[in-house]
Amino acid sequence: MSEDDAAAADKLGDRTERLTHAARDRSFANQRPRDSATLILIDRSESVPKVLLGRRHERHKFLPGKFVFPGGRVETADRRMPVAAQLHARDIERLLAGLRRPSAAKAAAIALAAIRETYEETGIMLGVRGAAPVAAPAGAWEAFAQQRVLPDLSAIHFIARAITPPGRPRRFDSRFFAADISSAAHRADGFFGPDSELVEVVWMPINEARRLDIPTITAVALEELQERIATGMSHDHPVPFYRMLHNRFVRQSL
Repeated sequence: MSEDDAAAADKLGDRTERLTHAARDRSFANQRPRDSATLILIDRSESVPKVLLGRRHERHKFLPGKFVFPGGRVETADRRMPVAAQLHARDIERLLAGLRRPSAAKAAAIALAAIRETYEETGIMLGVRGAAPVAAPAGAWEAFAQQRVLPDLSAIHFIARAITPPGRPRRFDSRFFAADISSAAHRADGFFGPDSELVEVVWMPINEARRLDIPTITAVALEELQERIATGMSHDHPVPFYRMLHNRFVRQSL
């Protein structure tokens, strides 16, 4: 093994060790992980890319006061939202890897959940604005229809997957996506503040974001994103899958 390969292996081992340590309290009743999706918005208008994070309200039971990326659970309506363009074929393949009932519709719904949650939490609407009416399902997607915006899944990248280990108070099968802020078609005010899920949002240089109070998996996702940016955001770059096996986190490539 070359010195570079050894250094890379040490770096990946450090990530799994940190995740294992962060999940040391697994005394809660076991439950099945729920499908969820997260979107990392990137601003590459300057020499150092910036990412958008929001601070969760202190009253939340899950990650109170932590800075996180916008995201949440996949909902039934996400399967019914039309799109302007589909996910990259490699992303669809990786999103469906290992699923019991794989389908392109499920892959799209997971990615759409990330876009919807980003709008609900930040007011940023990713997609393509058109002249034709948009037939959207009820709920948050109706705002897209009002703006005549169709989500553009070709603009987002699947960058990581992580499953919360058994015994944690809440479990998610989380897919992390990334998209450039230039793919935003509309921005609205009033989505974050003292009475909202996110009390504030900040754009942070990607190499400084770890100074914030962020969960371990958020820090790991940032590191994975930095490596992907260095490759030019290639869809051929491996997508890591973090999960716990035999009481330790492992990292596999999808």
